[in-house]
Amino acid sequence: MINFNGTLLPQSDSKLTIENRGYKYGDALFETLKVVNGKIFFWEDHYFRLMSSMRILRMEIPMNFTMEFLESEILKTLESNDLLHASARVRLNVDRGEGGKYLPSDTTQVNFNIKAEPHHHPFYTIDANANCIVDLYKDYFVAPGLLSGLKSNNKAIQVIGSIYAKENDFDNCLVLNTNKSVIEALNGNLFLVKGDQIKTPPLEDGCLKGVMRKQILELLSKDVNVNVEEASISPFELQKADELFITNVIKGIVPITKYRKKTYGSDFAQSLVSKLNAKLRLL
Repeated sequence: MINFNGTLLPQSDSKLTIENRGYKYGDALFETLKVVNGKIFFWEDHYFRLMSSMRILRMEIPMNFTMEFLESEILKTLESNDLLHASARVRLNVDRGEGGKYLPSDTTQVNFNIKAEPHHHPFYTIDANANCIVDLYKDYFVAPGLLSGLKSNNKAIQVIGSIYAKENDFDNCLVLNTNKSVIEALNGNLFLVKGDQIKTPPLEDGCLKGVMRKQILELLSKDVNVNVEEASISPFELQKADELFITNVIKGIVPITKYRKKTYGSDFAQSLVSKLNAKLRLL
C-alpha cells in the first residue's frame, strides 16, 4: 500500500501522471527513513531537514505539515503494510504537484507520498568480511552550494556514477566538486581517519546534509581522544588515511576497504557503530 496525500492505495493503483513536476523537472524532495518497531530513527532531524529544503526550493509548506502529522502518516503506511512492528525502509516524497513549465502554475500546491518496504537489519552492524572497493568518479562534478546539499530528485550524478561503478566492479565511488575536492560517496557522506584526526567535508563543499553525518559528528564531539574537523579533502589525502568510511541512515557506517592500491582497516568504524547503537537504545 502507498500513501498519497493521506489516502492509502494499492501500489498497482498509485500511478503519478506524466504532468507530475517531480517526474518532469525533478521538482521534488525526499527523505529516506529507517523505522524499527514504529520508531523512526532520528525523525526530528529528518523533519527539519525536509522543512529547510522545502524553504530553499520555495515550496509552500502546508499548515498541516507538522512533525506529528507526517509521523502519523508514516506509521499509518507502515501499519497498512504489516510493517509497524518490524524493521522497514520508508521513502517520504514531497513534490509541487502538477502544472506549469519551469514556473509552476500553482506555486502553493504540495503533494506527498510515502512508500514502505521491509528492511531486515534493525540495528547497525559492520560485516568484517565485506568489501567496499571504491574509486573516484571523475566524469562529472558537483558545484558547491546549498542546492547540491539538498536531498532532491535531481540525482543524475548518483545514477550514472552507480552505473560506472557497476561496469568497473567497484562497490561505490567518491564524488568530486568543481574545486576537485572529495565531497561524498554516491550514497552517503564521507569520513577520513588519520591517527586521532577525523575529517569530513563541510556542507559548503556541496556534500549532502546527511542525517547520519550529523549523528556521527555529535558522537565524535564527545570523544576527547579525537580531533574532528569539517574541512575539504583532497584526493591525495585518501591514500594517506588509516580509515575511510561512508555514512547513511539505512546502512549506518560502511568502512571502505580499498581505494586504488591502498587497503584500510575498520577498527575506529567498529567502535563508532557500538556507540551509535548504544545511542539508539536510549531513544
